[in-house]
Amino acid sequence: MKAVMVPAFGGPEVLAVVDLPDPHPAAGQVSITTEAIGVGGLDALIRSGALAAYGAIPGRVLGSEVAGTVTEVGEGVDTAWVGRRVWALTDESGGYAEQAVASAETLVPLPADLSAVDAVTLGSSAMVAHFALRHAHFARGESVLVRGAAGGIGVMAVQLAARGGAGAVAVTTSSAERGARLRKLGATHVLDRAGRGAQDAPAGYDLIIDIVGGSDLPSFFAKLEPNGRMVAVGAMAGMPPADFGMEMVAAFRKSMSFATFSADTVPTPERSAATAELFAAAGRGELEAVVHEVLSLDQAVVAHQKMEAGEVFGRIVLIPSAR
Repeated sequence: MKAVMVPAFGGPEVLAVVDLPDPHPAAGQVSITTEAIGVGGLDALIRSGALAAYGAIPGRVLGSEVAGTVTEVGEGVDTAWVGRRVWALTDESGGYAEQAVASAETLVPLPADLSAVDAVTLGSSAMVAHFALRHAHFARGESVLVRGAAGGIGVMAVQLAARGGAGAVAVTTSSAERGARLRKLGATHVLDRAGRGAQDAPAGYDLIIDIVGGSDLPSFFAKLEPNGRMVAVGAMAGMPPADFGMEMVAAFRKSMSFATFSADTVPTPERSAATAELFAAAGRGELEAVVHEVLSLDQAVVAHQKMEAGEVFGRIVLIPSAR
């Protein structure tokens, strides 16, 4: 089978298309012939070596999210899965391939009216946004700021906050064009990357969903209302400074809070159930899968170059062959 490997950490150009034996599932796993493969920020962090300190190693096939047809099951897995179209997580490795192995626990059947491309566009992004809002105790009527709203998680957080009855949904983004697109998804106020720009925007927010991280993160504590919560779900601009919490402590009397969120802390059955409901919501027209571009598997380098250049709005999807 064809697969995309990271032989060594580095820029997009290090990605290599290789021929590998078809994988076979171990106990509790299934093998999936992929139809669509999600490309996300986590993949770029692994490829660059930014997560080496957390156990990421070179010599692996990238990709954590696929959709396709189950072709083989391992010991202990119901054979009724064979032939079914599913979405699945591959545990941060093995997705950029014509055949992928995934835990049967992560499988979510694809509704008949949902394409594989839309499934991986919604999939983990919508699920993470959903649970991040829950982690932040988001309530109807509250004001929300999504920092870094043009990526996969961001566009889903905007839609879910709006769908959940947010009093205001502000976004930070890099251009007026992206801001206009985010308004169509439910944003009510568009700010620049520093959180400035809309004169009618709220002075403070009950909740900030932060996907960016980096050196500017501490400045956003000033945009929280009393009892406001900031939840970090990504670090696409790198980790915040070591003393980032001092900005929050300096405003001690506002009773603000900061939390990180990883979907790894959500039990797999809960993740799968939420993903199934989000797919159903998309089928009802309540959520939009925002696909930036569909590229063939051997164009993985191009996909990562576009992410590095900040060109992507929504998600890029790879397919095993141009079709």
